[in-house]
Amino acid sequence: MPRAFARAVGLVILSTFTACTRGASPPAPVTAAPARAAPPSPARTPTAPPIPASIHPRPSPCLPGEPYASAAAVAEAAEDALDRGASARALSCAEEAVRLAPRSVPALSARAAALAAAGRLDEARTAFARALAVDPDDPATLLRAADLYVRQLDGARDALEAGLEYALRGIRSARLRKDPDLLGRLSLVAGVAENDLGRSHLALPHLERAVAARSDDPDALYERGVALFELCRFEDARRDFERTLALSPDDPWALHQLSLVAERRGELARAEELAGRARALAPEEFRADLPVDPAAFRAEVEAAVAALPEADRRALREVPVEIAELPDSADLLDASPPLSPTILGLFRGPPQDEPCAAADGPRCRSIVVYRRNLVRFARDRRELSEQVRVTLLHELGHLRGESEEELRDRGLE
Repeated sequence: MPRAFARAVGLVILSTFTACTRGASPPAPVTAAPARAAPPSPARTPTAPPIPASIHPRPSPCLPGEPYASAAAVAEAAEDALDRGASARALSCAEEAVRLAPRSVPALSARAAALAAAGRLDEARTAFARALAVDPDDPATLLRAADLYVRQLDGARDALEAGLEYALRGIRSARLRKDPDLLGRLSLVAGVAENDLGRSHLALPHLERAVAARSDDPDALYERGVALFELCRFEDARRDFERTLALSPDDPWALHQLSLVAERRGELARAEELAGRARALAPEEFRADLPVDPAAFRAEVEAAVAALPEADRRALREVPVEIAELPDSADLLDASPPLSPTILGLFRGPPQDEPCAAADGPRCRSIVVYRRNLVRFARDRRELSEQVRVTLLHELGHLRGESEEELRDRGLE
């Protein structure tokens, strides 16, 4: 802390000097004027300093009719409040339970869940870490922690991977405890994480187990449908999305996914009708596709190619850039596991440092960009132009032998 500066107030002393003349008369005394009485100060009412915002009033007891309630009873009251969506009461009760029993996993877990429900996500992460430090294998706490990381945080890969690890550990614990419902719920979160990580072939076994345990859960059916769609099993996906809508008729995500299935089947009018219903239910999530017709889209691609660095343009002289409406099923199924039907572009052929097969001829390589997927992905023309450029750079990376992981690390996912 910087030192404070003290200000000195100088007193000016007036002295009367007289000549030192022998025999001079002493100076006459100076008579001071009578002091004027100061007016009386008005009485001041003392005021208390304001209470800092960080200080809260003493909370009311969670169970006022039970002054000696146990930590377990108070934690159960917190769980009841969570079930009702009363996050403020849940947090108050959970904190009281933790004060009564600081190492009680049910109390710690309820407190972490209440923080997450209140949107205090950073505090919830720390609270879950505390609960799992006490019991790393508690399946209910692992489920809640996994759900926080997979479904409530920002969707970053590290968060998804962490949530997946929590879910996998919970699955092992739920199996040992022979709890089929908890096993199904943990399997659902694991499947969501794998789908979001682009690994639907790993998601599907988890989601099969989730649907087996919770056959009337629309979330489990929907998520399995997503995995089946990503694996190009379109008819199986259609059945799961229709079952989801039978249980939850106004689910906009199921309507959106069903519209993608209809588009793959060539049922464009049906696809647009389903997409319109999804947009009406969730306009902030789903927008109409950008109105960019094939000719305008080709102009976007040509402009993006022209703007590439010279080395990239030179590489594209040997690798034609094609435009297609949607990915061809044969291209998607040529990979193992299959490629996603929502890909924005594709590089066909071996990397440039590997020879073409004799049957393929000298021009065995090509790049394809997909108009419908790109105009659905982009929010405006500026983003479309940028995404076309990124897609071309991504596929050029494959031409040079880069893997998906290497391209992701370069920001070209």
